[in-house]
Amino acid sequence: MMAMESELITADVVEAGEFPEMAQKYQVYAVPKIVFNDAVSFEGNRPQEAFVSAIEQVTSKDAEGDAES
Repeated sequence: MMAMESELITADVVEAGEFPEMAQKYQVYAVPKIVFNDAVSFEGNRPQEAFVSAIEQVTSKDAEGDAES
């Protein structure tokens, strides 16, 4: 949904059975598996607040990395 609202956000859907290497890399054991920038992830259905919290974690890590550069 967020990817539809902003061109700064992208989303991909991957069938774990068709891409077992990717499923292993991201440790997919349940669906849905949500991964943000390879840094924050969670499995299962979560409330909107969980998505917002994950995005805040990722963006704060990105901001910290930019500040260190």
